[in-house]
Amino acid sequence: MSDQRRLDVLRAIVEDYVHTQEPVGSRVLTERHRLGVSPATVRNDMAALEDAGYIAQPHTSAGRIPTDKGYRLFVDRLSEARPLSQPQKRAIEKFLSEAVDLDDVIGRAGRLIAQLTGQVAVVQYPSLRRSGLRHLELVPTGENRLLVVVITDNGRVEQRFLEVADEVDEAALGELRARLNAAAAGRRLTQMDLAFSEVADVVAPEHRALVAAIGEVVSNALDEEQEERLVVAGQANLARAGMGFDQGLSPLLEALEEQVVLLGLLTEMTSDENVAVSIGHENRLAGLARASVVSTGYGTDGDTVALLSSIGPTRMDYPGTIAAVRAVARYLSRVLPT
Repeated sequence: MSDQRRLDVLRAIVEDYVHTQEPVGSRVLTERHRLGVSPATVRNDMAALEDAGYIAQPHTSAGRIPTDKGYRLFVDRLSEARPLSQPQKRAIEKFLSEAVDLDDVIGRAGRLIAQLTGQVAVVQYPSLRRSGLRHLELVPTGENRLLVVVITDNGRVEQRFLEVADEVDEAALGELRARLNAAAAGRRLTQMDLAFSEVADVVAPEHRALVAAIGEVVSNALDEEQEERLVVAGQANLARAGMGFDQGLSPLLEALEEQVVLLGLLTEMTSDENVAVSIGHENRLAGLARASVVSTGYGTDGDTVALLSSIGPTRMDYPGTIAAVRAVARYLSRVLPT
């Protein structure tokens, strides 16, 4: 049997099963696809695919459906993802560009993925630990109190109050603000300790404790719980007829609620801005054993700062989902606040 023909038969089975949600028989395949061989030959090819574990027979009288292994081969041999239409691309760019702030951008991205794929969308907020500092603002709010505002290069804002022992005059505060911003320019937030140390070495001795206190406030803003933020959209799509979760939706919903664990899985499978696909039992979360995950990174200047994913049944439209995730990630990267 030709390996290429076997792949063509598998591709046809996957496409028909995704479209019809019904097991696929040999006669239907020859009628719908130009395979160039007889139904008997296709039956032999299907038997070989079944023996190899790529397809399975759900019950005696049925045709065949793809297994996780079959979906994996199908995805690995995709020559290209189905491109979105120009109207779709323009609509994505327009919808995201109308966002008023970072929260709105992330929320819109989630709704877009859910709408385009008919599945669940998971969008991570830009991680503070992968972000750079755009501006540090120090605002006096009382005689012995400062508001420390951290603004990242991707538009995220963190605010913390700081109690100070002595009132700092406006001139001294302005000098500290200027020195801290100059020292922090171009550095990751995780490198701020070095920047604050450099500033502490050059300011007046009476202000060194304040510099250290501001540094501690900024470090607290990098707490893991603050950065592990996800937006999940489209959960209702999972309950639609034909999604394949009729008897097992609860485990998947529970997996979506375990956001720290879920983010760990997405981080493991997505190392850069290429699209990664994890299928069925490849997922280390038991609740995702009947689901597939399509994930990629997004960011600015080619630097990934967060992740964007679509989660649906293993019987998903892989070319369409990959194209949607890639496109939204690309446009999301363009419209991140700068």
